[in-house]
Amino acid sequence: MHFRNPVSALLRLAAVALVLMLSACATTPHEEPPGRFVERSVIVDGATHRYQVFVPSQKAGGRHPPVVLFLHGSGERSTDNQRQVEVGLGPHVRAHAADFPAIVVFPQSPDGTSWTGTQARVALAALDASLDEFDGDDDRIVLTGMSRGGYGVFELAIMEPRMFAALVPVCGGVTQPPGLKEHLQVESVALAPDPFAAAAQKLQRLPVWAFHGAKDDVVTPDQSRHMVEALRRLGGNVRYTEFADAGHNAWDAAYATPELWGWAFAQRR
Repeated sequence: MHFRNPVSALLRLAAVALVLMLSACATTPHEEPPGRFVERSVIVDGATHRYQVFVPSQKAGGRHPPVVLFLHGSGERSTDNQRQVEVGLGPHVRAHAADFPAIVVFPQSPDGTSWTGTQARVALAALDASLDEFDGDDDRIVLTGMSRGGYGVFELAIMEPRMFAALVPVCGGVTQPPGLKEHLQVESVALAPDPFAAAAQKLQRLPVWAFHGAKDDVVTPDQSRHMVEALRRLGGNVRYTEFADAGHNAWDAAYATPELWGWAFAQRR
């Protein structure tokens, strides 16, 4: 009479269980984590400047994702490397972290500064470093900003007109708003007889989609209207969206505009 070895039976059962477990692991789809924010720094003019970068998932961004450079407004100026991602584009990207397809660079300017001089160079240095580190598509760089950052969009684009594929200024402008005591204008064209025409002359080849609130009493909507008109007179590729019921905060509605990102990422240098 033959007696089955209980040890052998247990080993066979363990082997079957292991095979089934491995098979289940092999057939279960791997869920890729969403995009993430990382902190970085650059040295400009001998000083260290911190910034943040949103890095999209491989599934959303692909091998060479487009890149967005975001310039914050006056209220986010600091050296904490946090405020610039809490207002404007940052919350929109965070809410869509699983599917936002672009690298987004968030430099920060200190109190009392604008996106000119050193701060302009810091923003461009952070952009260059992020392009290299995260393998961004340098033919699809979108420059956007809100309020003081909207002025910065025109400033940086005039400095480097061949770097960007598209501009998205939100409640920005070119000349000093009449009711604003704090200095705010695009320095590179400020002394021109017609600053809007001078800016348009330098930017006419760049696709632009501008946004503004019709009830904005900080940077009044005539700033965007004049700039859009100047670009159109030169045959520029320009779109303009004015939100009838919005005040200065036009950025939440602008960055949530469904067509914006498809349009922006379709542009190439």
